[in-house]
Amino acid sequence: MNLKRSTTSVVFAVMALSLISMTAIQQDAFAQTQGMSITAKADRNSDTITVTGKTVSKLTDVTFRVISPSGNNVVVIDQVSPMSDGTFETKFKIGPTWKENGFYTISAKQSLQQNSIYTLDVEVEVVNGMAKKTSATESSYSSDIFVPSGPNIAKDAGLEIHADAVIGSSTIEISGQTDRVSQDVTLTVTAPNGNKVSIGQITPMLNGEFSTTFNTSGPLWKQDGFYTVTAKQFDDPKYTASTEVEIEDGVVVPEFGTIAAMILAVAIISIIAVSARSRLSIIPRY
Repeated sequence: MNLKRSTTSVVFAVMALSLISMTAIQQDAFAQTQGMSITAKADRNSDTITVTGKTVSKLTDVTFRVISPSGNNVVVIDQVSPMSDGTFETKFKIGPTWKENGFYTISAKQSLQQNSIYTLDVEVEVVNGMAKKTSATESSYSSDIFVPSGPNIAKDAGLEIHADAVIGSSTIEISGQTDRVSQDVTLTVTAPNGNKVSIGQITPMLNGEFSTTFNTSGPLWKQDGFYTVTAKQFDDPKYTASTEVEIEDGVVVPEFGTIAAMILAVAIISIIAVSARSRLSIIPRY
C-alpha cells in the first residue's frame, strides 16, 4: 500500500515538473518573439532613404512619420503592410519639405485599436537636401535579432572616409562612417614626400559618423602634391581607409590639375596656329 502511494506521488511530481517546464519554455519562446525592428539606410549625398524592418504583429500596418530637426514639422507620412514573414520596406524621397539641415527623426509605429504596440525611432542627417551616409537600426525585440558575442562586434560594413574641400581653400573637411562606435578612429595625414604632417584621434558618434577639419596653411603643408589622409580602427583591413587631396601653395588644387590646364592651353594654341596656317594656304597666290 505504501509502495503504491509512493509511486503515485512520484508520478504526480513528474507531471507537475513537466507542466512547469513546458510553461517556462513557452513563456521563454513567447518572450523571444515579441517586438519590432527597423533600419534606415542612405548613401552619401543621396536623395533617397530606405527603411526596412520586421515585426511580430504581421496583421497590423506600420505607420511612418518623418519629423524635421526642429521638431516643428512632419515632412512625410506613410503606411505599409508587413509581408507574411513580418518584413516591411518603404522609401523616402528627400524633397522640398526637407528644408532644414540636421537630423530628421523617422518614427515607425504599430497600433491596435488606438493602443500603441510598438514605436521605434531612427535618425538620418540631411544637409542641403542630401542625406549623409547612414545605417541606423533600432529594435524592441525581447531577444534581439543580432546578439554580438562581444562588446564590439562588426557587422561587415567596415570603415570609409571622404574629403570635401573648396578649390582655393585652406580647409579640408574629412568625414566618415564606421560600424564600430566604441573604438576611436585614428587619422593620419601624410605629405607627398612620406612625412606625417598630422596625427589625431576622433570618437565616432552613436550612429557611426565622424568628422574633423584640417587647416593646410600651416608650415607642415608647404610641399606641393597629393596629401594622403588615412583613417584606421584596429588592424583589420576593412577598418583602414584613405583619401587624397592635392595641395599647392597651401591651398586645395582643382581636380582638373595644373598640368592638365597647361596641356589644354598648348592644345588651344596649336589649334589656333594650325587654323591660321590653313587659312594662309587657302589664299590664292598671284
